[in-house]
Amino acid sequence: MRVYVPLTLSGLAQAHKAGELGPGPLTAYAVTPALREWYVSDDIEELEYAALSRAAAASLRLIAGDPSAARRRVVVALDVADKEATVDPDRGLDASSLGEVRIAGPVPLTKAAAVHADADDAEADVAAAAAALGAADQGDDDAQFTVDGAEDHELLWFGVQEIPELLA
Repeated sequence: MRVYVPLTLSGLAQAHKAGELGPGPLTAYAVTPALREWYVSDDIEELEYAALSRAAAASLRLIAGDPSAARRRVVVALDVADKEATVDPDRGLDASSLGEVRIAGPVPLTKAAAVHADADDAEADVAAAAAALGAADQGDDDAQFTVDGAEDHELLWFGVQEIPELLA
């Protein structure tokens, strides 16, 4: 199963140094039955993109919670055994948890298929979105517009071997 783990650049640096993502449990996003139902598509690429987008939104929340984090969203795509990614049945109807899975323990970085990250030119919009997130959560339409501005930036694809250059 392909899962998408939201991180910050500093979190990616820690994972790179340790050779693994962890410790567990890790929150990730994947094509779950609830995500399939919400997205209403049978196209696996579209569904995986939706899971990646959910992880990017979670990365934004990590950035908002860490004032020292670089203002670039980061998502690591991992391939894990289906049994390693579990869905919390109590959160199944919670819209904010669509596609969310838990991975119990650390995952070696060698299982990473790719890293997705914002380009440098997204930093201003991501910073503004992180600052507006709390107000957007409270229903402020202008703040939500600002948060959506970060989503206008497509995450770039990086091979795992490119992590050192990404962190530089």
